[in-house]
Amino acid sequence: MHAPEETRHAQRISTALSARIDAEIAASADALLPFDRFMELALYAPGLGYYVAGAPKFGPGGDFITAPEYSPLFGQCLAAQCAEALARLGGGDVLEFGAGSGALAAQVITQLAALDQLPERYLILEPSPDLQAAQRERLATLPAPLAARCHWLERLPEGFNGVVIGNEVLDAMPVHRFAIGAAGEVLEVFVTGEDGQFREAQAAARSPGLVEAVEALQAAGLARAPGYGSEINLRLGPWFAALDGALERALVLLADYGYPRPLYYHPERDMGTLMCHHRHRAHDDPYRHPGLQDITAHVDFSAVAEAATRAGFGLAGFTTQAHFLIGCGIDTLLAAAPDPLDLAQQAKQLLLPDAMGERFKVIGLTRGLDGPWRGFGERDLGDRL
Repeated sequence: MHAPEETRHAQRISTALSARIDAEIAASADALLPFDRFMELALYAPGLGYYVAGAPKFGPGGDFITAPEYSPLFGQCLAAQCAEALARLGGGDVLEFGAGSGALAAQVITQLAALDQLPERYLILEPSPDLQAAQRERLATLPAPLAARCHWLERLPEGFNGVVIGNEVLDAMPVHRFAIGAAGEVLEVFVTGEDGQFREAQAAARSPGLVEAVEALQAAGLARAPGYGSEINLRLGPWFAALDGALERALVLLADYGYPRPLYYHPERDMGTLMCHHRHRAHDDPYRHPGLQDITAHVDFSAVAEAATRAGFGLAGFTTQAHFLIGCGIDTLLAAAPDPLDLAQQAKQLLLPDAMGERFKVIGLTRGLDGPWRGFGERDLGDRL
């Protein structure tokens, strides 16, 4: 239950953000704002966007629960994969993108200590001042030798050696939305409206690279039917290029919900995958609560692999979350637990196909580091990308 003052503060934030978006719409060509810019403002506008305005996001009091909040087993298994890479490197750091509540960081570094494979530093790149403060508070409760290894960065490091992890990071990247017109032409989805009353409009695509990206899908037999609509992430290439420039030798592990391209752009998925989360309710209206709800799109893991490969990464593996956790020893952790029944219930949420087990995937990428890797040893689905 949200207190009245908290609710009023949230509404003030939403009203201010709506005014900011109104101004950009008014200043844009034909009063049409590309959807990716709307999504960027809704999530990241300084002081106003969903991820930077201070409202609770994770756990029962927020809008959604991620795997580390469900169970420490997730972070402990991820730590096993980190330990294998750090051992192969002879040491190094861990860098986490968007560390959320700090739960995953606490789980990983604690388990790495138990495995006698502590990183030299646990680095966090977190754009939200509010989340960064929550992470600092949470990680300060760790034993002093572990807390002392945790550091926050304002930008990517240089000459990084170690493991990079990102849990539910890619789904929060702004996406372009497109539709196929009656004559087969590529249309772009824009946002228009005023006084905070936003709505969609379709017009000839004008965002750089969008038509070419959709035509590449069509050349593969996808996204062809008139009326078909979906999303496409045009920011993956620059993101991986920047990441590659920061790394020397590293294993990159990215966990998220999504599909290989043929399933992402399946003919029956003709309205895309865009989804919003507000107080643990999911819906598909990104204009309902500007700044007060999460807006996400599923991840096209084929696009991730292609962008990473173009940037110079190797593919370490691709698999479901369930197979990754099994490969990283979740059964051993359960057998050794003092409270196996409680953990078994948590494990079901992480592993079962109708929960998170198959809906979430893990992709591994390498820079100057060879496998094989235990997380992808149970079942590697890389040939489906």
